[in-house]
Amino acid sequence: MSSADDEPDTSPPGGEQLALIRETVREAKKPRAKPRTWRGAPLAAELPVARVLVDKGLTHLDRYFDYAVPADMDAEAQPGVRVRVRFGARVVKGRREGGELHDGFIVERLAESDYGGPLARLAQVLSPEVVLGPELLGLCRAVADRYAGSLADVVQLAVPPRRAKAEGEESPAPPALPPAPEDPVGPWGRYGDGASFLQALARGDAPRAVWDALPGPHWPDEIARAVAATLASGRGALVVVPDGRAAARVDSALKALVGEGQHVLLAAESGPEERYRRWLSINRGAVRAVVGTRAAMFAPVRRLGLVAIWDDGDGSHSEQHAPQPHAREVLLLRAAHEKCGFLLGAHSRTVEAAQLVETGWARPVEAARDVVRAAAPVVRTVGENDQARDAAARAARLPTVAWQAVREGLKLGPVLVQVPRRGYAPRLACERCRTPARCRKCAGPLESPGSGEALRCGWCGDTVADYSCVECGSTRLRAQIVGARRTAEELGRAFPEVPVRTSGREHVLERVAGEPALVVSTPGAEPVAEGGYAAALLLDGWALLSRPDLRAGEEALRRWLDAAALVRGQAEGGTVVIVADPAQRPVQALVRWDPAGFAARELAERAELGFPPVSRMIAVAGPAAAVREFVPAVQLPEEADVLGPVPVAPPGPPGGRRGPRPVTDGADGWERVLLRVPPGRGAALAAAVKTAVAARMARGDQAPVRVRVDPADIG
Repeated sequence: MSSADDEPDTSPPGGEQLALIRETVREAKKPRAKPRTWRGAPLAAELPVARVLVDKGLTHLDRYFDYAVPADMDAEAQPGVRVRVRFGARVVKGRREGGELHDGFIVERLAESDYGGPLARLAQVLSPEVVLGPELLGLCRAVADRYAGSLADVVQLAVPPRRAKAEGEESPAPPALPPAPEDPVGPWGRYGDGASFLQALARGDAPRAVWDALPGPHWPDEIARAVAATLASGRGALVVVPDGRAAARVDSALKALVGEGQHVLLAAESGPEERYRRWLSINRGAVRAVVGTRAAMFAPVRRLGLVAIWDDGDGSHSEQHAPQPHAREVLLLRAAHEKCGFLLGAHSRTVEAAQLVETGWARPVEAARDVVRAAAPVVRTVGENDQARDAAARAARLPTVAWQAVREGLKLGPVLVQVPRRGYAPRLACERCRTPARCRKCAGPLESPGSGEALRCGWCGDTVADYSCVECGSTRLRAQIVGARRTAEELGRAFPEVPVRTSGREHVLERVAGEPALVVSTPGAEPVAEGGYAAALLLDGWALLSRPDLRAGEEALRRWLDAAALVRGQAEGGTVVIVADPAQRPVQALVRWDPAGFAARELAERAELGFPPVSRMIAVAGPAAAVREFVPAVQLPEEADVLGPVPVAPPGPPGGRRGPRPVTDGADGWERVLLRVPPGRGAALAAAVKTAVAARMARGDQAPVRVRVDPADIG
């Protein structure tokens, strides 16, 4: 006899049960899935869709595109590899046909595509090497958004061109951790928080510091010790410097401190293939530390523990290719995204660095004032009034104080002479009335190529044999800014027994010996002297201060400090003479050796004026009609200000002669508009401008409109 519990349930099914039954029936009636094919060729069984970043670089095409993955490419077509795809194909009878071949990168593999039509297949997997990993892709996307650019343009900057021979070679195994230096702190002990900064890196923390480096030759060793502390924690480090000379100095310091094989040097001097070989060793994890110039800011260092940049005010850190990111901003993004340490060091301090300190994002690492005074040379000033009363200055352009400093310095070692311009006498003016000498044909500035040579126009290149001033009729000229070659010639006559060497764009000296010599250099090309220079002359300071640029004072102080830092300290008799108005704020900051105080005051003035870095600003430049059509089309945030338009000089031809170009008015002239938003709204402004640029490109407008985020030249 059965119980009630054994009775079968004959009650009608509920709603949920009915739905489940119906779904089961529908699934049973479905035909068995056939293998996916493309024109009869089978596709990948799993994840048959590849989402590809096509290397087009056009803002209105700044998105991913889906492609079918053939079965024979399934194993190699992995996220991060380079591929070839057909772009711009048309659908013909349900099939995608035609289109041009373009390079691209697979960013992910999917089971289904959001696109409802037929997919074109991958044309080729160029290499199974994964070169665009998820961290690097995320960084490139953040940089593109920050600078209102396209992701493809940023990836072009981040991933070097492929070299098949280098890819076919195996990278060495990762080296063992280097032994700890005998003195891990070294010269960092001269700074108040220097030792604690290194200790935090060695513990695996992520300290952030703005470092005011003391004058002298120690900064490469100090950077090397920060890298060594990071390596000791089992993490990687990245150092970005302005040029190959600075990279070589840090490279030598690292080799001396941690030995060979712990880091690689990424610089243009290595050549494309060797540079790619070294980049692959970083990408594969064979090395954990990188030193390089601007392009190294994207180096795919694994387990990144420190990003460092030296002399962020140097213009070399600003990329010239779209979207023109600055190395400092890229490293700031990396420090935030990868939660690693950050070190910004220089002899000077930019307003951006001052803002990092003022907001508390980074801590200052500075030396006490008595340490600074002992390490820095004595700085003397010579103003225009002093020169007017000085017979030597009127006759030979160099005041008596400068001559005396040269004579005394040559008794002890080499003497550095910094000249703002290269060449002989780049700019001339009437000796009587000081009217600039201009070409009668194009109004360009007249130049003197060399002693005894005819005058030449700096714009059109015509020679002028019979010059006379248009204001007073005088035929005598004087140099507004004397170039390096002319200065070297004058000093050679004054000191005939002393060798005179020049360093500039055409020929940059790396080092000079410690024997007495005169070294004439343009800013940024100063060679390092063994034992330091005994003295330095900073000539024509007014030329740097009078530049029509918001950063003129900051840039002048940076160049002066970089040159003065190569001079011996005052305890060793080091002297610097600067020919500039002593009342100017940058000159006073040089005399006191107070870059932090100068930057703080500059930042306060920027805040009052609403200029970067306190605000976010985008410059839009182009033909007047195009700019006036473009700006109203931008959906600006409510807080945005529109400044302009104002006439500006159009860009010169590629590879043409550098120098100023005439500013033109009218419909055919170029204009510039500045778009400004308060802090926190920069991302919204960049997105709005990028959307407007994409719409303009999609319409096929031909007139160029150039967009620059946080432009440096907004004088």
